[in-house]
Amino acid sequence: MVREKRLDPEVEVLWEDFHAEVNVPSEQLRQWLLTRGSGEEAFGPNPDLNLPEPGRQILAVLRKRKVDLTPEDIEVMRDAIEQIRTLTAARPQRGNADDEWRHSLLDLGHDPLAER
Repeated sequence: MVREKRLDPEVEVLWEDFHAEVNVPSEQLRQWLLTRGSGEEAFGPNPDLNLPEPGRQILAVLRKRKVDLTPEDIEVMRDAIEQIRTLTAARPQRGNADDEWRHSLLDLGHDPLAER
């Protein structure tokens, strides 16, 4: 009989909040980060290593199962939620700042234009 690993209820809530805030699929986030991080040396033998932070860490968590989370992953999830909520609360009025704001959110795996 296989026993399922029980998670702390706080981690369960954090997992749900993280996936609600990080609304960009992992492959789309990876493509975005590769675009943002592209430069002369961005596409070496392992392009994922050159992805911008904290997006790379968020991407790593997205690729995991809940039962495989480490304490570091939990901290990444908390930080991502906090940063996304802080940025979404500070939406600029329009113009170039709006594009920069959206790009900052996309770096965290959140597209403010995506339907919820």
